Amino acid sequence: MMRNSLILFSLLVLGACSSTVSSVAPPVALQRIDAKLVINKLWHRQVGRGASDKYLKLNPVITDKIGYVVDHTGYFIAWDLVSGKKLWSRFFDVPASSAPGMDDDRLYFGTGKGEVFSISPKDGKLLWRSTVSSEVLSPPVSNGKYVVVRTVDGRLHTLDKQTGKVRWVHDRNMPVLSLRGTSTPIIEGDIVISGADNGKLTALVLESGSVLWETAIAVPQGRSEIERLVDIDAQPLVRDGVIYTVTYQGRLAAVKIDTGRILWVRDMSSYNGMEMDAHRIYLTDADGVIWALDRFNGATLWKQDGLLRRVVSRPALQGRYLVVGDFNGYLHWLKRNDGNLVGRTRLGAETLSDMNSGNEDDDREFSKLRNILATPVIQDDITIAVNRAGLLSAFRIKDK
Repeated sequence: MMRNSLILFSLLVLGACSSTVSSVAPPVALQRIDAKLVINKLWHRQVGRGASDKYLKLNPVITDKIGYVVDHTGYFIAWDLVSGKKLWSRFFDVPASSAPGMDDDRLYFGTGKGEVFSISPKDGKLLWRSTVSSEVLSPPVSNGKYVVVRTVDGRLHTLDKQTGKVRWVHDRNMPVLSLRGTSTPIIEGDIVISGADNGKLTALVLESGSVLWETAIAVPQGRSEIERLVDIDAQPLVRDGVIYTVTYQGRLAAVKIDTGRILWVRDMSSYNGMEMDAHRIYLTDADGVIWALDRFNGATLWKQDGLLRRVVSRPALQGRYLVVGDFNGYLHWLKRNDGNLVGRTRLGAETLSDMNSGNEDDDREFSKLRNILATPVIQDDITIAVNRAGLLSAFRIKDK
């Protein structure tokens, strides 16, 4: 059966300029904020061509002060976190479509042609490449023994880490229409948990692929295929034996990891995802509103709607703050306790002071290549972000 992917970004932002969707409201203009942070640019560098005109979330990954990132042409680069200096690069000449995943001694990425690559983090040497059933959009995940890969046709593949040989494949019935994206699987002990485009969350035995349980988080409703979209595109989170997951046009739910029993739910729509600390869930909804919710019952603690319809990324935690990127190349810092906006800068801006006033002329000069699709990556007081054009920037923050 032919399945179609809906690129939601086009409907929310680019579609605002189209006569066919002229009713779509534009992104809100940035307002002046009371900046509480000093944001200093450490360095920036070009890392290949980025995602270019493709809707790909090519997040960097960082370990031991070394960062890794791949562009959509298969150009893979390792760089020093503090200086931005290139350490090595490899060109694989493949349509890379996922951000890197990694474990202690391997890096992995997927392609639009249904391949998974395993490479050495020391020099980028190819260790193996394996074929899976279709395009890979979410990073492969590994527990050091197995590599788990979700493909856009709904299948979950588990590969042997050493050889890349497929051990088992789990197939699911998927809707005809879905969003452009897939939820990254998570490995928790001896089980793997995966969200699907049909709004269901599934737990499987990692060793065998047998299903432990499957729970419907949201049920499709409405008359049109678009109204019935309930994709789980956000990566689930696990804490204290509870899985937290959210669907598009559906619900946020807390689910017992051992049984699949739902503990609580609330109406919510998100495709970018969420972060969590000991007490709160921080979530970017489909309209760009950022929420803080009580982890134990889903109650609203605060919400920030000052970035409405700006196609805001998943929040990243940085000390007492959250960081998000938006469609026009801005990074925004919010206080975790109340959601107030306290810092702002822009990738590629000539002046990178506080950027505490949204320059209206600049903010209306939309360029697709400025999009920050990937969630910012945090290492202590350093924030790393990359835009569609492959501009990778590092910023250090401190309180005023």
